[in-house]
Amino acid sequence: MVNVGLQVRLEAKPGKEKELEEFLRAQLSFALGEPATTAWFAIKLDARTFGIFDAFPDETGRQAHLEGEIAKALGSTGAALLAHAPAIEKFSVLVAKLPGNGEVPDSLG
Repeated sequence: MVNVGLQVRLEAKPGKEKELEEFLRAQLSFALGEPATTAWFAIKLDARTFGIFDAFPDETGRQAHLEGEIAKALGSTGAALLAHAPAIEKFSVLVAKLPGNGEVPDSLG
């Protein structure tokens, strides 16, 4: 069940696109280690624009992720790779289709 999520937009500095892509790929191991991260995606929108999209069962899980290893890595490595600070948006999930189900979040059910 997912009820909340994050959308993070990342723009690579010129010439740092490949490094940012590799950095994002390396973060999967951290996402896998977060029990409250139900879904996690690193995405590429265009040549310099990347993103992270993730979903959580509740605010506690989302906050744990924001204080976790991926956020720490972005904080320490971000200045070298990013054209500007990540744009982080919080959202509420209206409906979700996850592997094996189609569910309405608890907050709407």
